[in-house]
Amino acid sequence: MIYKNPVIPGFHPDPSVCRLGKDHYLVTSSFEYFPGVPLFHSKDLIHWRQIGHCLTRKSQLPLEKVRSSGGIFAPTIRHYGGLFYMVTTNITGGGNFYVYTDDPEGDWSEPVPVDQKGIDPSLFFDDNGKVYLTSTDDDRIVQSRIDIKTGKLLTKPVEIWPGTGGSYPEGPHLYKINGLYYLMIAEGGTEYGHMETIARSDSPWGPYESYPDNPILRHRSTNDPIQAADRADLIEAHDGSWWLVFLGVRPNGHPYCHHLGRETFLAPVKWSEDGWPIVGKNGKAMLETDADCLDIHKWDDAPARDDFDGGGWGLEWNFLRNPRDEHYSTSERPGWLRLSGSEVSLNDTDSPAFLGRRQEHFCLTATTLMDFSPSRENEEAGLAVYMNERHHYELAVKCIEGERLIVVSRRVGGLVTRMDYDKIDSGPVSLRITADRDTYHFSYSLDGREFKAAAQAQTRYLSTEVAGGWTGVYLGMYATGNGKKSTTPAFFDWFEYVAKD
Repeated sequence: MIYKNPVIPGFHPDPSVCRLGKDHYLVTSSFEYFPGVPLFHSKDLIHWRQIGHCLTRKSQLPLEKVRSSGGIFAPTIRHYGGLFYMVTTNITGGGNFYVYTDDPEGDWSEPVPVDQKGIDPSLFFDDNGKVYLTSTDDDRIVQSRIDIKTGKLLTKPVEIWPGTGGSYPEGPHLYKINGLYYLMIAEGGTEYGHMETIARSDSPWGPYESYPDNPILRHRSTNDPIQAADRADLIEAHDGSWWLVFLGVRPNGHPYCHHLGRETFLAPVKWSEDGWPIVGKNGKAMLETDADCLDIHKWDDAPARDDFDGGGWGLEWNFLRNPRDEHYSTSERPGWLRLSGSEVSLNDTDSPAFLGRRQEHFCLTATTLMDFSPSRENEEAGLAVYMNERHHYELAVKCIEGERLIVVSRRVGGLVTRMDYDKIDSGPVSLRITADRDTYHFSYSLDGREFKAAAQAQTRYLSTEVAGGWTGVYLGMYATGNGKKSTTPAFFDWFEYVAKD
């Protein structure tokens, strides 16, 4: 069968996967977004549906005023003894910790801190019941034994393998396969030098023998449509087949840039006669792969429109950092989402009134119906294309000199431009953002049928290569008082995301 990559598109980096019977569970990084660590379920490793988040409470995930691309780094998910464990790092608030549950779709525990420094923690449960924590500390792969009930270290962390010489050895995972211990890590930095390497030993402590043909994932220094590939996790499916999930990017244009973020890809794995994993086609994954797959199990397509009728919103939605509950309501005006703007705007490293979802496709149309009649000059609300507080675009309604105007704003670093487009009468207005690979097009409609073009902006200026960081673009609704508390709430009847890729 031919399947297409990425299997989870858009900003879903650092994938980690585990299996229980015929069910596979996968988590990815979430950085400054709340809830944290999105959780996916699949029966064939190709088709995934989001079933929740591992970190849904502020007590689990303090993100107050964390920097962009701070917060939650590189989680690992494992299942052992009837429990699921997710271990990760809050880089700006608490260090390494894990949570656990017997029901991945339910609530996860409060964090159990682990006193092992660094990032990228990964748990390994050996056959004899011993539990190991492997992580990255000061560009070294270190490991200790821990008490899984308390998180206490039973041994001091020691370096176990320096890697093959690539920069920034990180993202370790330890496995036991056919009686040998395999240690797989990422090397080469977090950008286009990415690669994945592996070594093995008779002991979890080493010494480790490096695979003579490293790296096992090798997209660097190529013109492949998949770039920056590494931070991988191995999984054996219930039929005995082996697979690799990993992050990668799909560059757009020349010079390279990517704005969708680092995405989750899948590659088949075969084993050589001397016991080393061979990934994809000679260490490369393809956008389309012909592979012997598990029995295909597709999920129903997610609805394109969220009507906010169920007293909440779908799992795809996120807040920036810890939300302020008073900003949001679906009960004040049933069937509408209410956003109440505060003094915080999208320019601040804070928690604005913003509800957004990942951009998962190059080509799409995002539309919302908004009812907002600002009475003060500082008040605005609308649709945003958001990368971070210094790189974002907005299509909004704002009060300027007593008039209600459609406004398009563009911020790229320290350069801010605003286009006051049209005066509009009171009443609901439809706002629309249409995207292709290179451009965002902004338009609006007063009758919901005929849309009038307002402005456009380039996707390149919201890419990681320009904006920095490790996230991807979000599309969402926002409201702000721009330094003052807004007295006029904005109401959104629905939000529709239609992919065109």
